[in-house]
Amino acid sequence: MDFALTEDQQALVAAAADFARAELMEHAAEWDASSHFPLDVIRRAGEAGFLAIYTPEERGGLGLSRLDASLIFEQLSQGCIATTAYLTIHNMVTWMIANWASEAVRERYVEAMVTGELLGSYCLTEPGAGSDAANLRTRATRDGDHYVIDGSKMFISGAGSTEVLVVMARTGEPDSGASGVSAFVVPADAEGVSYGKNEDKMGWKSQPTRLISFDGVRVPAENRLGEEGEGFRFAMKGLDGGRLNIASCSLGAAQHALQLARDYMLERKQFGRELASFQALQFKLADMATELSAARLMVRQAAWKLDQADPEATAWCAMAKRFATDVGFKVCNEALQLHGGYGYIREYPLERLVRDTRVHQILEGTNEIMRVIVARRLLDDGVVEALQ
Repeated sequence: MDFALTEDQQALVAAAADFARAELMEHAAEWDASSHFPLDVIRRAGEAGFLAIYTPEERGGLGLSRLDASLIFEQLSQGCIATTAYLTIHNMVTWMIANWASEAVRERYVEAMVTGELLGSYCLTEPGAGSDAANLRTRATRDGDHYVIDGSKMFISGAGSTEVLVVMARTGEPDSGASGVSAFVVPADAEGVSYGKNEDKMGWKSQPTRLISFDGVRVPAENRLGEEGEGFRFAMKGLDGGRLNIASCSLGAAQHALQLARDYMLERKQFGRELASFQALQFKLADMATELSAARLMVRQAAWKLDQADPEATAWCAMAKRFATDVGFKVCNEALQLHGGYGYIREYPLERLVRDTRVHQILEGTNEIMRVIVARRLLDDGVVEALQ
């Protein structure tokens, strides 16, 4: 068992770290304060290959593993958590279209999404169906060679600034559950698509979050991903990777916070001594580093399980997402505490790290839902033994 990164992975880490320093870190506070969505920087991320990390090479992507993607997102998020989080969403949308769209739709969208000419949003959550995603009510009704979509989606990242929507809608009976959900590629400017206000959020301010309404939106039948009824399965496959992606963003945020806390402890003096000389604070720093290292190992193991198509990959991803996002927020919060009053003011990045990581415990499935996923699998025969 070799935990060392390969030379190629070390090169990916270095490239992502360079991009974070050059394009993200110096601007993150300004983007947060002004709620600016840095489209120009996002498109430059496309030039670097970061918009199609695990999209297959034959579709123009890098064709990298989920483990490679985790390494990249961990580095990028040390520059700007909110912008990197959007990059993870665009990667998921591009991957879904590249894998399950018709050839005509792939040709129309994928190349432009790889480069960043077109940006994507993932539309699953609804005002009445958050954690209970299989109970969604947005409907797609077949009408000849088209579907007509009616309904609404809530908390959609990038909405209003992106060009491509992957929309989950019900094609089966109202009570058909997950088996009645299909997925569609919808142009963001299609007639009948409208957008709500940019939500005033606690964090993730450098990416817009809006409600999207669909009122008689007509899309060609060829825009459906896969067959009718396969949409929820595609959504869940996307979320396995999405949970690792957001967990990786938490790792990067926590790593940044840990470094800031260490540096501050070496610089700041109280009672005539450096903070670093107080054993209680040394122990706190040690615990932060230990828990972060444990979370990183869990995320990388889950990513490897997903790459290997392990039959319990969903449970591994859920466990890693729950643990890493809890630890990420905790480490950022502890780093703020070590900064005292300085951590609470915007001159220092700690308060932004805390605000931006808090939502990671909610999105891509709340951490309570992660526990449900894991517990249900553990209650099946043989799974406890398999998860070791």
